Amino acid sequence: MIGSRRGEGRGVESIAAAVLFDRDGTLVVDVPYNGDPVRVKPVPGARAALDRLRAAGLPTAVVSNQSGVARGLLTTEQVAAVNARVDELLGPFDAVVVCEHGPDDGCACRKPRPGLVLEAARRLGVDPARCVLVGDIGTDVEAARAAGARPVLVPTAVTRPEEVAAAPEVADDLAAAVDLVLDAHPAALPGA
Repeated sequence: MIGSRRGEGRGVESIAAAVLFDRDGTLVVDVPYNGDPVRVKPVPGARAALDRLRAAGLPTAVVSNQSGVARGLLTTEQVAAVNARVDELLGPFDAVVVCEHGPDDGCACRKPRPGLVLEAARRLGVDPARCVLVGDIGTDVEAARAAGARPVLVPTAVTRPEEVAAAPEVADDLAAAVDLVLDAHPAALPGA
């Protein structure tokens, strides 16, 4: 068990205004270059975790690299169909932001760059510094940091040990990640 590692010195300014999620490996079981909505399977506890955030009044968004489009392995329509299935199973999400570029395209949106996080924050009408990005690998953490957002890592079998060591906050699963977010959120407090 990794347990939850909390950030130090978090004040009022760190209260989340929105929670962003990586898609593959974080919200749904990672099926490389999945273009088939039938193959979408939520990770255990995903729906309950998301429902807790929504009950606290927090908007949610998906931010996802989908380089399969640039590689010719997926179409934009297939990515949209898979995202629609994710929304059907786990939504509604307030925004879904996708980068279809390849790793060598030099775009500003592909994680670990900040573009997806900044665009999701813009669509949600919140300051990126008041966003939390929950993801399963180091590029998610790096994208959050680059955008000034708060990263929470939920490691999986593909997460490298050095990514876990470098993450400022680590949670065992999505429920624990949501606990970290809601610990400082006023709507989650008794009597709020």
